Amino acid sequence: MSNILNNKFMWGVATAAFQVEGAAGEDGKGPSIWDEMTHTPGKTRRGDTGDIACDHYHRYREDIKLMAELGVNAYRFSVSWTRIMPDGKGNVNEKGIAFYNDLIDEMLSYGIEPFLTLYHWDYPKKLFDLGGWLNPESPEWFYEYARVIGERFGDRVKNFITINEPTNVIEGMSPGATNAPGMEYSLKNRLLAVHNLLKAHGMAVKALRETVKDSKIGFAPCSGPFCPEGKDPELIEEARRGYFDMREGDLTGNLALYADPVFLGDYPRKYYDYYKNVLPEITKEDLKLISSPIDYCFQNIYSANVLIKDGADSFRIKGGNPVCNMLEWGIVPEALYWGPKFLYERYGKPVIITENGLTHPDVVCLDGKIHDAERADFIERYTRELLRAKDDGVDVRGYFYWSFMDNLEWELGFGPRFGLVYVNFDTLKRIPKDSFYYYKELISRYS
Repeated sequence: MSNILNNKFMWGVATAAFQVEGAAGEDGKGPSIWDEMTHTPGKTRRGDTGDIACDHYHRYREDIKLMAELGVNAYRFSVSWTRIMPDGKGNVNEKGIAFYNDLIDEMLSYGIEPFLTLYHWDYPKKLFDLGGWLNPESPEWFYEYARVIGERFGDRVKNFITINEPTNVIEGMSPGATNAPGMEYSLKNRLLAVHNLLKAHGMAVKALRETVKDSKIGFAPCSGPFCPEGKDPELIEEARRGYFDMREGDLTGNLALYADPVFLGDYPRKYYDYYKNVLPEITKEDLKLISSPIDYCFQNIYSANVLIKDGADSFRIKGGNPVCNMLEWGIVPEALYWGPKFLYERYGKPVIITENGLTHPDVVCLDGKIHDAERADFIERYTRELLRAKDDGVDVRGYFYWSFMDNLEWELGFGPRFGLVYVNFDTLKRIPKDSFYYYKELISRYS
């Protein structure tokens, strides 16, 4: 039986297909919107592409062996939709099926639990040309894909994430978009895309329930919790309110916009108030589909807003937090205390952190090693807060470090390094960093 079904704490690592696999045009894989974007001049730093990436497609055995050495008991990976279905629908690519079968079997041979993400942004180009998430048939396309996943892998995979960070899917359609497709849609069309994306999630839940016995399902939004500085009840309540508040005009930073329909059965009231003149049709049947029961509250959390009192009845965001070296995200370990706490209170589902990590300007030192003390310190501080939340009664089930290895960081190319394993992108040599061994010790300490 699956480890997660036995409530064993998951210590894992995570990757995404487009960022690590490479083999972009190999063995029948079709093109995605990220293939197209990275081949568009000026869209990625230095013109970096996912054509080779980390070559995980050919080196997965070496990578899984390293994961086993690390001591993780779970691996969150994503499936490339167009490696399974080159056109996004219809024909199934058996060579793609064979690759993921081999990858899954390799994990299981080391006792590593597969956590399979269906969609981590690499939308099929041929479906995009038919309108993508604006097409009313897009939820049905996702259902067809999810059924293939369930039928082909559900005998061994029980843990599924339908959609990764829907906020960033919509960011790719927003003014100044840096994510694929990298073009600006009207507000009306972005709202339509939100609704179809959530309907697609519901259709994937339906498909997986139909095809996978004992399936455990969730989706993985990204959020920046509001963290109160201190124990003042008013401050805590303001932080809770701020975390889930709807802000007009912001479709990419509002957790409740995506999570409330899934867990609570409807969009926030403010959503209807703000956008009443441009909303798509939203039916009771839609909301029932979107809120199909799921098992976990997966969440990607890297940073947070620290809330302090600014007078008797006013509050403000505290400045001056240390920042992640490469992306300037604030380092706020308490995010993994207050985030899970507020999520569990509001949605009532076991919480699993599906991404959390630090970029750092890693270099191979003269001794041939990568000394990344800041990353090890980051992992220690954040996981302490997560386990504190667990000790305080939050049903926390797991933690996945992002990322197992350095990879293609989307439009930023190969510059930012999140990995526990250093990748030389010229030779593709892997070198475990000091943080790799630190995380290994931490897992051993708590297992």
